[in-house]
Amino acid sequence: MLLRLAYLGVSNAFAMLRLLPMTDRDKDTEILALRHQITVLERQLDRDKVRFTPSDRAFLAALVHRLPLHVLRRLRLLVRPDTVLRWHRNLVKRRHAASCRPKRPGRPRTVRSIRALVLRLRRRT
Repeated sequence: MLLRLAYLGVSNAFAMLRLLPMTDRDKDTEILALRHQITVLERQLDRDKVRFTPSDRAFLAALVHRLPLHVLRRLRLLVRPDTVLRWHRNLVKRRHAASCRPKRPGRPRTVRSIRALVLRLRRRT
């Protein structure tokens, strides 16, 4: 009993030392990421393998991508940090592709002044 109490005290002291160099934003991000992972695990208690939905991936990627890599590697994640960064790259790529897509398919309309000039040149010949 006394040995277990000493072990818990030492392990908690080391856990607190790990938190000292972290900023409040990093701590809050880690807490949010851990809470989100818990909700994902609770949703999938009866399954063998944990599957993240696209919305779960987008949330974790948006939450964690701004952290420095050394902080990201210390986070307790269900997936590797490189996977989360890949999710973020894909999220940004899809968002950029959607915003760059033309609004109307096909060739854009010709400006009126150019159209009038072409018609005038055609009449002259």
